[in-house]
Amino acid sequence: MNAAVLTAYGSPGEFEVQALSDPTPGPGEIRVRVAASTVTAGDGELRRLDMPWLFMVPLRLWLGWSRPRPGTVLGMEVAGVVDAVGEGVARFAVGERVVGATGMTFGGNATSALLSVHELVAPVPDEVPWDEVAPLPIGGLAALGYLQLGGLRDGQRVLVRGASGSIGSYAVQLAKAAGASVVGVCGPNGLAAVADLGADEAVDYTVDDIFDRGQSFDLVLDVVGGVSIGKGLRLVRPGGTYVRATVPGLWDVMGAVWARLFGPSRVVLGDAGGSSGDLAGLVGRVADGSLRTLVHARFPLERIEDAHASNDAGDKVGHILVM
Repeated sequence: MNAAVLTAYGSPGEFEVQALSDPTPGPGEIRVRVAASTVTAGDGELRRLDMPWLFMVPLRLWLGWSRPRPGTVLGMEVAGVVDAVGEGVARFAVGERVVGATGMTFGGNATSALLSVHELVAPVPDEVPWDEVAPLPIGGLAALGYLQLGGLRDGQRVLVRGASGSIGSYAVQLAKAAGASVVGVCGPNGLAAVADLGADEAVDYTVDDIFDRGQSFDLVLDVVGGVSIGKGLRLVRPGGTYVRATVPGLWDVMGAVWARLFGPSRVVLGDAGGSSGDLAGLVGRVADGSLRTLVHARFPLERIEDAHASNDAGDKVGHILVM
C-alpha cells in the first residue's frame, strides 16, 4: 500500500509518501481499501505536537519521543471497502462499504487501513458518496455528542462558535433539526455556507464580536476555544451550558471546576463519546439528505502536504478530504 508517513514533528512538509506492506487484520479487525480519509484539526495538532503537556507527553511516548517512529501514518477517519476480515468478525464481510474511526492506531491517510469492529464502524449504503461520510466518525460524532452533553432541547437558543468547520458545520444542522434557534459564528468565507446549512444568523467574528453583543444562550458549543472559560460563560444564561470542544489545558479545567462549584451555569469539557449506532444514525441522515457534509477541498494522497497546509491556514469551510 501507499501511505503518507510522518517523518518528523513540525511543518506540513514533514510527510513522505512511502510504499508499505498492507496491514494484516487481527482478531476483531477489518482491513479497508480506503476511498476517502480526512485531515482534521486533530491531525494537525498531532503533526505539530501542539497541545497541552498533559496530552503531549503520552503522545510522544506513543508515537516516538524526538521524532515519529518509522511508518507512522496519521489520519483518524476512513471510508472504503472491506477487503479482509480478521478472526471472529461477523458483522462485516469482504466487499462491504464502511466508514469508521481508526482510533489511537491512526493510519487513515493510506490506501489501506485497519478498523476495529469493537470501535466506531458503520455500513455505508451504495448510493452514498465517500466524501459525504468520511468526516462523520470524528466531526459528525463530535457534533452530536457535544450537543447531547450540553443538553440540547427543542426551543433552545444555541450558539456554535466555529460554525463553518468540521464539527461546527454538523452541529448547526443537528441543532436546527432538534428544534433549536441557532446562531453560527465563523469567518467571512463561511457565512454563506453556515446560513445555507440552516443557521438563523451567521455572524462574522472579524467584524462583529459575539462577546460584545450582550446576548445569552441556553447552549454554547465552542469549537474554537482561545478564550478563558470565564469569558466563554459570558455567552451563557444562568442554568445554561458552555461546551468546550477543544483539548483542555490546566486553566480550562480549573475554570470548569470553579464554574461547577460557584457558577450559575454548567461547563462541559472532554471527549464527546459516541457509538457505532450513533455513527450509523448519522450515515442514515446523510443518506436521506437531512445532513450535509461541507467539503473545503479534496487532495490525492500524494499531496498530503498541501492538505495539511490547507488545514493549517485556518480559513477552511467544512472538511479537507484525502481521496
